[in-house]
Amino acid sequence: MRRIAGKETVVTLVSRIASTSHGSQFKYSKHKIEAIDKENLKFSHSVIEGDMLVIEKITYDIKFEQSPDGGCICKESSNYYTFGDFELNKDQLIKAGKYKALGMFKAVEAYLLANPDAC
Repeated sequence: MRRIAGKETVVTLVSRIASTSHGSQFKYSKHKIEAIDKENLKFSHSVIEGDMLVIEKITYDIKFEQSPDGGCICKESSNYYTFGDFELNKDQLIKAGKYKALGMFKAVEAYLLANPDAC
């Protein structure tokens, strides 16, 4: 993690993706935390750099809500920012995004279940 000082603190995360363990052909991505709202359980971050990006950035907005059974519901939306008139195949994006998000949520859930005092 790298912190850059200025008027506000910007946190940038660089993740190196091991292609053999995750089945990905990509090597790295750089993420920027856009906003954290602890009170409303919202979090926003962007992928701003990486060998998988052919667009300007992808921003993910995540919100947790209480579910009726005592657990929680996680809602995520993705916003894709392109350069100029570049158009994306929305069906492919939705399919790929759901697959990747599900994998991440399963990993986080497994960690939290194994480490209930983590947060």
